[in-house]
Amino acid sequence: MKHDISVIRGDFPILHQEVYGKPLVYLDNAATTQKPQCVIDTVRHYYEKDNANIHRGVHLLSERATADYEAARETIRLFFNAKSSKEVVFTRGATESINLVATSWGNANVGKGDEVLITHMEHHSNIVPWQMLCDRVGASLKVVPMNAAGELEMDAFETLLSDRTKLVGVVHMSNALGTINPVGTMIKKAHAVGAKVLVDGAQAAAHMAVDLQALDADFYVTSAHKMYGPTGVGVLVGREVLLDAMPPYQGGGDMILTVTFEKSQYNDLPHKFEAGTPNIAGAIGFGRAIKYIESIGFKAIEACEKKLLTYAIQKAADFDGLRQIGTAGNRACILSFVLDGVHPHDLGTILDREGVAIRAGHHCAMPVMQFYGVPATARASFSIYNTKAEVDVLFTALAKAQAMFA
Repeated sequence: MKHDISVIRGDFPILHQEVYGKPLVYLDNAATTQKPQCVIDTVRHYYEKDNANIHRGVHLLSERATADYEAARETIRLFFNAKSSKEVVFTRGATESINLVATSWGNANVGKGDEVLITHMEHHSNIVPWQMLCDRVGASLKVVPMNAAGELEMDAFETLLSDRTKLVGVVHMSNALGTINPVGTMIKKAHAVGAKVLVDGAQAAAHMAVDLQALDADFYVTSAHKMYGPTGVGVLVGREVLLDAMPPYQGGGDMILTVTFEKSQYNDLPHKFEAGTPNIAGAIGFGRAIKYIESIGFKAIEACEKKLLTYAIQKAADFDGLRQIGTAGNRACILSFVLDGVHPHDLGTILDREGVAIRAGHHCAMPVMQFYGVPATARASFSIYNTKAEVDVLFTALAKAQAMFA
C-alpha cells in the first residue's frame, strides 16, 4: 500500500507536541515506538467496555474479553505465519520469552559439556539468560565474532557449530548497529548439527516480513512496544512439538486443568505457559498494532525506512568529526555514531533541548561497545512516521552540539 507520510503522522497523537519550545523529533524508535490512535482506542475500549478476566468467566464481559484476546493471538499467528495458535504464547516481552525458553527448554535439554552459541552483537536479554543456564547445568557459552562493519563472521560460525551445540541464539536485527543477520542460513546450518535456534526478533518484526514456516526457526520472540503496541506484552512463537514437551515456566491459575495436593495436571498449549491473569488489554492492543502494520504493508514500510536511513548515512558521512558505529551492507533503521569531543550522554542532553529524542548509552549491548572501544554511542533510529526534514533537524542539532564543545 502507498505510504502517505502526512496521514501516518496524523495517526500518532504524541508526535504533535513541542518539547522545550521545539517541535518533537522522535528518533528513539529502537527503544520503543510510538502508538497510533487506533491502538490507544483499542486499549481504552477494553477498559471502558470489556474489562474482565478471560477464559474463566461465563458473563458477557468475560466472553468478549476472551474473544478479543484469542483473536489477537490468531492475528499474531497469521502475521508470523506460525502453523497453529498453539505455538503463540503471550509473555511480558522478548526478554521474558527468552528466559522462558532458557529455563523451560534449556533445563531439560542442555547439560554438562554441552554448548550454547550466541553472537557478539546480542542484546543483554539474549546473553544473560544463556549465561545463567550454562552456570546452572555446566554447559559452555560460545560467541560468534563480528567484523569491524558489524557483520557476523560466518566462517567462524560454521567452525563453532558442532554436535555439542544444543542451541543457537541470534538477533535478527541488531538494536545497537542495525545489522540484519542471515538468520535463514544460520538456522539451516544449526539444524544440520542437531541444534535448535532462537531468533530475537524484537527489532526486526516491525520492519520486515517474517515467515516462520519459511524461516524454520524453533523459537522466535518479540515485544509489542517495538511494534506500535503497548508495553509489558510480547510473544514467544515456538515449534509446537518443542513447546508441548517443555515443562511449565511458572505455576498458577489458567495454566492447569486440575489441581490436587498430590498432583496437578497442566493445561494444553499455549495456556500451559500463561500462568495468572495476563496483560489482557496489552495483548488485544498488540493485535490491533499488527493490524495497523498490515494496513500500511511491508513493501511501503521498507521503502520508506530505507530512504530515510540512506539519507541519514550520507549526512553522517559528510559530517566532520562523526564516526559511524556499524556499517554493515545489510542494515536497517539505525544510525549509531560517536562525535569527536562530545560524550554521547552530553550529546543526547543537548539534542533533547533542540527537541530531538535519540538514545545515548550502551543500548543493553555492552559487548558491542567493548568491541568498538567506546563507552557508549548516540543512536538515532527511524520509523514509518519519520521524515527527511527530521533528519535535517538532527544534524543541525549535532552541529550546534559540536560547536558548544569546540
